[in-house]
Amino acid sequence: MIKRTAEFTLGLIGGVFGIFFGLLSLLFGGVSAAFGMGNEVLWLGFSAILFSILGIIGASIVKHKTKMAGWFMTIAAVCGVISISAFYIIPGALLLVGGLMALIRKER
Repeated sequence: MIKRTAEFTLGLIGGVFGIFFGLLSLLFGGVSAAFGMGNEVLWLGFSAILFSILGIIGASIVKHKTKMAGWFMTIAAVCGVISISAFYIIPGALLLVGGLMALIRKER
């Protein structure tokens, strides 16, 4: 059994950054809703936070269920970038690299 420290670390950092940027998006969405510009950004920020939590769940199970964790992190990365685009570039990249490493890297 190989250690999955890199995947765990990338997934955890990506998930935490994703929650931070999701909250930042919620802040901007709240300001835009206060000025009457709509509240779509609020829902997209909320969905980005949920996908970040999915990425953290993937990071936490990467040592036991590697393939499922890789899919969780990859899905969280792609859907987070779709949700809040430019705000999610850094967490999306971290989650995508961690997820793909979990999917591709084989045991020796």
